[in-house]
Amino acid sequence: MPIIMVEGPPIKEIERKRQLVKELTDIAVKIYGIPHITVIIRENKPENVGANGELIIDKHKKTKNEH
Repeated sequence: MPIIMVEGPPIKEIERKRQLVKELTDIAVKIYGIPHITVIIRENKPENVGANGELIIDKHKKTKNEH
């Protein structure tokens, strides 16, 4: 059974999570040709993720202060 792992920022609305799971499943079923697909969503808070040597939360603060 294929497993699709999605890691990213939290998705606040449950409907958007449902949409993500549904659409990922639909395309995987089409490609694999089997109906059993598992999707796991791992949500990461911005203070737990860094990019280019900087925490994502700090990048967001900079962007807000620039506007």
